[in-house]
Formats: sequence, C-alpha cells, structure tokens
Amino acid sequence: MKKHFLILVFLLIFLSGCSSQPGAWGWYVIDPTTKGGYNNVMFLLSGFSATIQLSLLAAFFSIILGLVVALPGMSSNYWVRLPSRTYIEFIRAVPLLPMMFWIFYGLPVILKSMGLNIPIDPFWGAVVTLAISDSAFTAEIYRAGIQSIHKGQREAAQTIGLTSFQTMRYVILPQAIKRILPPLANQFIYIVKMSAFASVIGMQELMRRANEVVVSEYRPLEVYTFLIFEYLILVLIISQAVRWLERKMGSDESRG
Repeated sequence: MKKHFLILVFLLIFLSGCSSQPGAWGWYVIDPTTKGGYNNVMFLLSGFSATIQLSLLAAFFSIILGLVVALPGMSSNYWVRLPSRTYIEFIRAVPLLPMMFWIFYGLPVILKSMGLNIPIDPFWGAVVTLAISDSAFTAEIYRAGIQSIHKGQREAAQTIGLTSFQTMRYVILPQAIKRILPPLANQFIYIVKMSAFASVIGMQELMRRANEVVVSEYRPLEVYTFLIFEYLILVLIISQAVRWLERKMGSDESRG
C-alpha cells in the first residue's frame, strides 16, 4: 500500500507541475492547488462511493445467482442441466451495454403490460444488469472449482452418512471456494471496470462524473487520464485485499 500511496503523490505532483506549462495541455482543470481544479477533483472523487456500492452489490448477487445456476448444471440428469447450460450460453452471448438498455428501458414496459407499474432506478438497473451478466461467468467458475475436487472426497462423505446437501455444504464447497477465490476476484475487478457502462443510463458514478466535467471544461484528455488513475487505484486496493484474504484462507498453496 505504501508503493501505491507514493504513486498517487507522484501523480498529483506531476499534474500540478503540468498545469503551469503553456501549450495544448490543460492540466489546470484537475490541479488541486487552484479553486476550479480542486472543485473538479472533489467532484470526480465523489463518484467513488457510487461505483463501490454498485460493484459490491452486483458482485454479491452475482455470486449467489452464479451458485444457483452452477449446481443444476452439474447434475447427471440432462433435463436438470439444460436450463442451466441454456442460461449460461445465452447470457455470455449478450453484450453488457444492450442488456443494460433492455433492463433499464425495456423491462419497465414489460412489467407495465403485466399491470405492474415498477420504475427502475438507474442504480438498481445497473446492479441487476451487472449481476446477471457476471453470473454466467461466476457459474462456470463454480463448476470448474467444484469439479476440481477429487471424487474421493464425495465418496468419503457418503461413507459416513452425509447427504448430498451436507456433502456439498461441509466438504466440497469449503475446498472449492479456496480454489475459486482468485478467479472470483478477477470477476469482481471486471465488475468494477464494467460499472462504467452505468453512466449511459444516468447513474452518477466515476465515468458519469468524468463525462460531466469534460462537457463543462472541454478537456477530455486530462479528465479521462485522471479517471484512468481512479480506476487503477481502486483495482490495486482490491487486488491487495484479495491477496490478504487468500493468505487468511490458505488459498495460496505455494506458500506451504
């Protein structure tokens, strides 16, 4: 974390220095030493809370929905597997942006035709879209992790009288979660980055606020550069948190 802090300090010093140079650059729009630059920086940083809340909720629902989809997909019964495989293949084939438009603009129309007048808030529209889109990938991560557990574990659980549910709950899943934690962390980072699409439906997250500053200041290069570093810092923090969690859970088997 000390290294990341030094990078941030260096970035602020660099941007402050650039603001005084003549030419085509316009770093003054995000120079915290000036009143206008400070207000812009504070406005841009205020999008962090919305992005984090959106990402956490979407990841939470994606993890739950992914598990619900993954378990039937591993059944030996074809008709039990079919809905799971159909859902996964369909959701993975649909791009995120059209899905977000469909849920935000189209779903209320469908609900209204059914007699349900339920408007969809941009925040919850983005949460639902990201959770559904990511759940198909999460389901495949679950499937790979569960199937990587040796079948002897299941057989041993059955010999001591555990039911299928108990075997999955107490034997298979605890071991599988340690193995799928790194790819799940990658999916969470993916959700954080894809949350930028929520700006198209009016949600005030990092990307939306950057767009508003660009419209008012006409300095896209400088503002979007600052935006990139915002996402970079957020992803670095998440990566450090995941590594800490891996050590606590013993997921890093190379450490012995």
